Amino acid sequence: MKILSIQVGQPRSYGVEGAEDPLERPWTSAIAKEPVPERVWVGAEGVAGDGHADRKHHGGKYMAVLGYAASHYPRWRRELQAPELAFGAFGENLAIEGAWEHTVCVGDVYRVGEAVLVVTKPRQPCQNLARHFRRPDMVELVLRHQAFGWYYRVAEEGWLEPGMTMTVLDRPYPQWTVKEVERVMRERRHEVAASERLARCQALPDDWRERLVAAVDGATA
Repeated sequence: MKILSIQVGQPRSYGVEGAEDPLERPWTSAIAKEPVPERVWVGAEGVAGDGHADRKHHGGKYMAVLGYAASHYPRWRRELQAPELAFGAFGENLAIEGAWEHTVCVGDVYRVGEAVLVVTKPRQPCQNLARHFRRPDMVELVLRHQAFGWYYRVAEEGWLEPGMTMTVLDRPYPQWTVKEVERVMRERRHEVAASERLARCQALPDDWRERLVAAVDGATA
């Protein structure tokens, strides 16, 4: 695995008051990212220079860094008819070669230079993607293609730069790919047995484990 590109962005406001199209109404997000051409510091709160408009649903210890499979881009360029679509278009901090939702697992520990990153959970795509691309079906497309990305927490801080190799140090939960975790989380009220198993995954953030337990309790009550 290799980091092909690193991106950061600050919150920006978009849209027009009173717009008829919901996608054109006012919204604020840091989803628009720009590449960092040289090395950049990654700390406990994320990549230096990166920001978040909604601290409740983005950022923090368990969503410090967003990774995305660089291999998704050729298909997106074709499907969206956007041949110039650049890394960072999906709000990711790291565009990664050799990683996919079906190969990266929650709990994976990666050494990247001096830094150590740990996978925490899949990204749950929200309407900001639809607004960003001006496509009401964008969230549906991302889920259909299993191209949503995943989050890391920063276990050890350090410098990152494009071209760095990501080396797996540990994989404690090989059964829980981010693809499978996203599926179980989305279907948790129906996937009772799988939800019960996933709730025991210590690498998941506490709030996700609590939601899984609540779904199991509700289904078995």
